[in-house]
Amino acid sequence: MIIQRIHLCEIESNAFPGPLSYLPIATNGQPFPWDRMRLPTTVTPLHYDLAIHPNLTTLDFTGVVRIELDVHEDTNTVILHAKQMQISDVFLLAPEGIKRLKVLEYPRFHQLALLSDSVLIKGRKYEVHLAFAANLSDSFHGFYKGSYRTSSGEVRVLASTQFEATFARGAFPCFDEPAFKANFTIRIIREPRHIAISNMPMVKTVELPGGLLEDHFDTTVKMSTYLVAYIVSDFKSVSKTTQHGVKISIYAVPEKIDQTAFALDAAVKLLDFYDDYFDIPYPLPKQGQWKSHYLAAIPDFQSGAMENWGLTTYRETGLLFDPEKSSASDKLGITKVIAHELAHQWFGNLVTMEWWNDLWLNEGFAKFMEFVSLDITYPELHVDDFFLAKCFEAMEVDSLSSSHPVSTPVENPTQIQEMFDDVSYDKGACILNMLRDFLTPEAFEIGIVRYLKRYSYQNTVNSHLWESLTNVSDVSHDLDEGRLKHTEFCSKRKTQSGASKWYSGDELDVRAIMDTWTLQEGFPLVTVEVRGREVRLSQERYLKTDDPSPSEGFLWQIPLTYKTSASNTVHRFLLKTKTDFLFLPEEVDWVKFNVDMSGYYMVHYAGEGWNSIIKLLQHSHTALSGNDRANLIHNVFQLVSIEKVRLDTALELSLYLSRETKIMAVTQGFGELVPLYKLMEKRDMKVLENQMKSYIVDLFQDLIDQQEWNDSGSVSQRVLRSYLLLFSCVRNYAPCVTKATQLFNQWKDSDGTMSLPVDITMAVFVIGARTPEGWDFLFEKYRHSLQMSVKSRMKTAMAVSPLQDKLKWMMEQSLIGEIMKTQDLPDVVVSVSKNPHGYQLAWDFLRANWHTMIKKFDLGSSTISYLVTGVTNQYSTREMLDEVRSFFGSLTEETGSEMRCIQQAYETIEDNIRWMDKNLPLLQAWLDKRNRRVSHEDL
Repeated sequence: MIIQRIHLCEIESNAFPGPLSYLPIATNGQPFPWDRMRLPTTVTPLHYDLAIHPNLTTLDFTGVVRIELDVHEDTNTVILHAKQMQISDVFLLAPEGIKRLKVLEYPRFHQLALLSDSVLIKGRKYEVHLAFAANLSDSFHGFYKGSYRTSSGEVRVLASTQFEATFARGAFPCFDEPAFKANFTIRIIREPRHIAISNMPMVKTVELPGGLLEDHFDTTVKMSTYLVAYIVSDFKSVSKTTQHGVKISIYAVPEKIDQTAFALDAAVKLLDFYDDYFDIPYPLPKQGQWKSHYLAAIPDFQSGAMENWGLTTYRETGLLFDPEKSSASDKLGITKVIAHELAHQWFGNLVTMEWWNDLWLNEGFAKFMEFVSLDITYPELHVDDFFLAKCFEAMEVDSLSSSHPVSTPVENPTQIQEMFDDVSYDKGACILNMLRDFLTPEAFEIGIVRYLKRYSYQNTVNSHLWESLTNVSDVSHDLDEGRLKHTEFCSKRKTQSGASKWYSGDELDVRAIMDTWTLQEGFPLVTVEVRGREVRLSQERYLKTDDPSPSEGFLWQIPLTYKTSASNTVHRFLLKTKTDFLFLPEEVDWVKFNVDMSGYYMVHYAGEGWNSIIKLLQHSHTALSGNDRANLIHNVFQLVSIEKVRLDTALELSLYLSRETKIMAVTQGFGELVPLYKLMEKRDMKVLENQMKSYIVDLFQDLIDQQEWNDSGSVSQRVLRSYLLLFSCVRNYAPCVTKATQLFNQWKDSDGTMSLPVDITMAVFVIGARTPEGWDFLFEKYRHSLQMSVKSRMKTAMAVSPLQDKLKWMMEQSLIGEIMKTQDLPDVVVSVSKNPHGYQLAWDFLRANWHTMIKKFDLGSSTISYLVTGVTNQYSTREMLDEVRSFFGSLTEETGSEMRCIQQAYETIEDNIRWMDKNLPLLQAWLDKRNRRVSHEDL
């Protein structure tokens, strides 16, 4: 867009509150009186009276909104948001009467300017009235159309909202920034064949001329626009009441309402937990019988779920559970997503970040509370077994120079969308977990409850949280030498020079510590070198790059934990400087830092450190916890990437995995070893690739052979079984392929009526999808199934088939969205890209349909990021890097050229190339040596 420049002196001074020299041009050619992305604070909203009439036949909607305004400075201009809608009948309701307002539009910033002939006076209240009309969105955001197919084949249409982060402006004119909190009174006009639900309970329904109905909903609490929600559909519901008197209702399409029982029980249990844990009753006010919360399973939904206040919305897979057809991982996933969205009712909704730069205050906390809440309410799920994976995923992104601080400046909608990533969610959760461990769970809980109570119905920044967590009194903390009060956070200083330092209360500055984790990107690598009783410590930024400059100048305050061969006691040490050292009471055989990986940092054991750990794992691996072992596996292989550790050292450590049984250590072993041969797949290195596959299968063969083809055991054991059997079938481990083939044939012969153990179905489906007949049969069952978890497993199995024509057809159909949902397109494309027979097809598809997908899924969204990185992150040749650069380099800013995920894709491929160039000879030599050793042992 070319912005015509007009000098400020040509514009009436009170039309523009700022010293800037030039203004943009509105759509009618006149100067637009505001040139910033953020709205002015001259006028703020107090209350919205919103009436919406969606037409599910013509797929459009009309509406009227009246906004009560509070004027903070004399002005004759009101700036607010509206996007792609027709605006009409704009009036000012002032004490002296009703006046028509002039309207200017500036689409680039999605802004409207309402111009008044008379001045709006500071301290007075006014109302603006706007009528509007727009089409229901074809995307997954704003007020958008959805549909589903009944078992008889009838297509039914619904309309639903998704306003986070900047999409409320596409549904009604509003002040669409989180700090502009207001109350909302909503009315929805509908046909009698539909129902309407919104954030608050319905208080009455009025009959209108023409057979239409108008539902009036209770006024909301003070909240941000992105949390407003409404749905018009033919859903059915079931309800239950919590111990605290909140009526929970779950809505779903009629034929799937019987799959909501598990989620309903989970929501009741979790809402009761949060009511108690936060010591704040569920925030929506109680008015007679109206204290309620709704959950809705939406057939078309881009993200996993959304925390709209009082009406949380979910993908169907995130809410629907069939005890006969859903797996252990389905149960785990559903409880986690409900726990996440309900935590948001406090973290995010009751207390909201002031601006999107601090999104982590919402999402990091909700991700963290998933694990805190489920650990207590559903101990049988063993959620602790899965927390480390979140930290590993965050570190994958955070190890690139294109990462960003947890709290980072953002302005435009694309940048805001990009904040919804592993750094805000997973790193946020991991640094909160580290802080909780540092302060103790009791002190941490007191601090966050203080934060929630102090800032209820307000907006916050980082410093508000740190202030609430500082000087938490009357909570004891175990340190090295005795239980001490938090107000005295100290321990006896060692008398040796430079020995362990424990910082007293006046030295413990939570903000100073945590600013180092939230205001700078990346994370530290702590190098540990033991010399007798002395332990030398140093820190640097862990960064996968050839260029050392991005790692200079970084310093963290790191709450180190460690244990040694001499004691099970967890020792603590706050590393505040670039280098330091501590003394052990005695010499030890080994030392393990970052106990259970409670800290968000990596550790390199210099000197003989890694050799002593390898020796420990080979002879007595259970001396360390499963999390400690997963942590070591992750660290040693990641250190190969930055040439701190040789690949053969990491591979020697991996040998112990033949005796490993804990899910996090096993899956992390796979997580580090499998990518090695996946890189080779893209280079057509069949011999070495097959050697590496054989090594991995051999390593876990005993554990695979122990797996029974049923659904017995704990959730962790069941999830691990699914993982192992799927891996071994995909890798053509003969006993697995034989069993899966037999089961698939029996299931097919029964026309799909035979009941398969749920946890083994992925392995069975993957083998079945290898033949055209099997694939077609699987697709027919997929097409007619009403069980979302079953459909999800079938879809994944079909996407890893070697049948290239089927893979291409799947991606095309997912884009069309009639037979396979478009919401599933990203998963289909990324699954095809991981398939050795499909990675080129996925890349070609991504390029050919790029413009369609960024329109459907939105620039900067986590979905687009997932597509870009998912399709490209296993490329390891300069030719593919050039091809990727050529395509993304041809884009404009409007079509995504500035997105962070593109820079991440370049960096990841460059790192893969460096890794292959450096380590392929070492890998070949080590595998040859091992094969000779195994052959000798066999003889």
